[in-house]
Amino acid sequence: MNLTAVAAIYKFEMARTFRTLAQSIVSPVLSTALYFIVFGTAIGSRIEQVEGVSYGAFIVPGLIMLTVLTQSIANASFGIYFPKFIGTIYELLSAPASFLEITAGYVLAAATKALMIGLIILATAYFFVELTIAHPIWMIVFLVLTCLSFSLFGFIIGIWAKNFEQLQLIPLLAVTPLVFLGGAFYSVSMLPPAWQGITMFNPVLYLVSGFRWSFFGMADVPVGWSIVAIFGFLIACLAAIAWIFRTGWRLRA
Repeated sequence: MNLTAVAAIYKFEMARTFRTLAQSIVSPVLSTALYFIVFGTAIGSRIEQVEGVSYGAFIVPGLIMLTVLTQSIANASFGIYFPKFIGTIYELLSAPASFLEITAGYVLAAATKALMIGLIILATAYFFVELTIAHPIWMIVFLVLTCLSFSLFGFIIGIWAKNFEQLQLIPLLAVTPLVFLGGAFYSVSMLPPAWQGITMFNPVLYLVSGFRWSFFGMADVPVGWSIVAIFGFLIACLAAIAWIFRTGWRLRA
């Protein structure tokens, strides 16, 4: 593997993050702090505990997952879309770098940024609630896999998008609602039986459930299914990207 190419793309993308520090890091953290204030205070005063965990602490994994998913997609999609927009994508495609190396550079940078934000939000949570992590290693594993898989998904969106509006279309109309409806702020057991069955078809539920299990040792679905779901999604995204580079779909048009 051409590690020089991977490192060059990675460093370029990371440098862009620090040039727009307020937008890249400060804004998501402030937004999450507002979620803590609104949900933790307003709703937490009415729902004291969920399955033995204080409501303020219960929503922490969901808030982290919401931010990590959206940031992973946004960072990766913009990273690859911008070269398409200004026309430098052809220089990238003609460089001595395979699709794996190009993808690795952009995806690793996007995942790193999302991981940084996720850890910053986790640290911020300690200012609002008392929090313990039952399985810290598994917490990191779920967080890293989520950052990588959704950065790959964002990379696909960036290639698919024809304008800046389409970059926001799927995150706003699909991913964010799926997170809200996937148990980010409540336990599925709190829903009526019919809605519990419907919620099981929400793929984000398995990510949120597995991540929450790493904090509190409780999950809405078996942890094994959460692991299978995230690995399956990651492999599917890799297969889609391989097909895109092999056919040139939306790259050479």
